[in-house]
Amino acid sequence: MTVVSTHPPAPRQRRRRVGRFTPGDIAVIGLLLGIPLLLDVLLIWGPTLASVALSFTSWNGVTEIQPAGLENYRNIVTNYPPFWPAIRNNVLWLLFLGCVATPFGLFLAVLLDKQVRFTRFYQTALYLPVVLSLAVIGFIAQLIYSRDYGVLNALLGLTDDPIDWIGDPDINLWSVLVLVGWRHVGYVMLLYLAGLKAVDPALKEAAAIDGANEAQAFFRVVFPTLRPVNVIVLVITVIEALRAFDVVYAINRGRNGLELLSVLITDNIVGEASRIGFGSALAVILLAISLGFIVIYLTQTLREAKR
Repeated sequence: MTVVSTHPPAPRQRRRRVGRFTPGDIAVIGLLLGIPLLLDVLLIWGPTLASVALSFTSWNGVTEIQPAGLENYRNIVTNYPPFWPAIRNNVLWLLFLGCVATPFGLFLAVLLDKQVRFTRFYQTALYLPVVLSLAVIGFIAQLIYSRDYGVLNALLGLTDDPIDWIGDPDINLWSVLVLVGWRHVGYVMLLYLAGLKAVDPALKEAAAIDGANEAQAFFRVVFPTLRPVNVIVLVITVIEALRAFDVVYAINRGRNGLELLSVLITDNIVGEASRIGFGSALAVILLAISLGFIVIYLTQTLREAKR
């Protein structure tokens, strides 16, 4: 027997077309991507390319621009005494942050990841210096390291024969690096702590079952999973080391042993004797150094990832 349905046939549902955008969608996407891209070009890439172009000119910001070829770069290398001390100081700054402050920040992150007592308090205390600007840290440096009224000489009992921690060009750079490293440690600690929280606990358990001790489990299992964080930390460390300006400028305007490339750029572009072409050449050298470190590391990282 045939059963006849009395219900009307269900209307066909129209298939939604996937992968096509309406004009409104295109307009929104264009605004969301176009405005940041435009700001990036105007505020970053535009001035960068302008600096590269101006580095081959002789210009004081007022008179007519005159082409200079490679003369600015030649004068920087051969006839500008502060240049090589600034290069040395920037390299030492980078090595100190990368080889001392960054590993110490990772060490603190590993300790705090173990959920010790008062973890929140330690995190807040260690991260607090990051909130302070480098200019404020420069003023703190004066209070600590001052020859006449500094706290450090008083604590060491050197009031009769005080040490000029920020006036002696042989030691003032290291005194400043201690404070800068104190600030950098908190930032690195927070980044690595976030990365450690994202590591699958099963990896640590599997390493423990295989007989690995705590150090072996960290360096062979946990640390390789932190590669994305390592890239971020490297970029931040290079940027922090090469753009350092505030702290030394607040102490002694970046002179007498505290010369940095950023200070030389500022002195030549906005200083009393404005040499924009010369200062732009210094800025291009600083850009090339920073890109060199980052590109080399990223190239090695990508090669290891492909293997």
